[in-house]
Amino acid sequence: MVRFTLAVLLAVTTAAPAFAEKLSLNALSTYLNGLKTAEAAFVQTSDDGSVQTGRLFIQRPGKMRFEYAPPQKALVLASNNAVAIFDDRANGAPETYPLRRTPLSLILARNVNLGAANMVVGHSFDGTHTVVTAQDPKSPESGQIQLKFSDSPVSLREWVILDAYGSQTTVRLDDVTTDMSFPRSLFDIDTERRNRGQ
Repeated sequence: MVRFTLAVLLAVTTAAPAFAEKLSLNALSTYLNGLKTAEAAFVQTSDDGSVQTGRLFIQRPGKMRFEYAPPQKALVLASNNAVAIFDDRANGAPETYPLRRTPLSLILARNVNLGAANMVVGHSFDGTHTVVTAQDPKSPESGQIQLKFSDSPVSLREWVILDAYGSQTTVRLDDVTTDMSFPRSLFDIDTERRNRGQ
């Protein structure tokens, strides 16, 4: 089974500022809420050291598409409060999960509020980046997402998915573009199933 990342979002890749500082949760929430659409290349490193690449598409709120490069040809789609995992090496319909059961839901929410009670369990500064570890306070068993931000301007550079079983997956984003329009079909799970003959 192809390893995948149920996590999200995009980054605005900029050079690190000469004098970085720890960013407030309010500033980070404002930044995330301002991200509406984005496309980026991604590099995913799994717990076992395997590396996968592909392209990421985001349309907030609630929509995401991870297209994995060959030979994987896997796809992860988030839409209509569900996450569907398509794997050409598996038979039958895609695996489907409620979006709320994944850390991805924290980033794709209509209103991201990192200051909500018990959402952020870690907020630190490593000398260059602000690092925030968050979880759904209503469903902490769904795992955590660790976000790494630079400042001047604020940008999300990397995130790590920490699942309930102790494994982690790191995603780095490059060549990000924002504020474009996407066709509705890009995020439609039923359309993807028809295209794949499922």
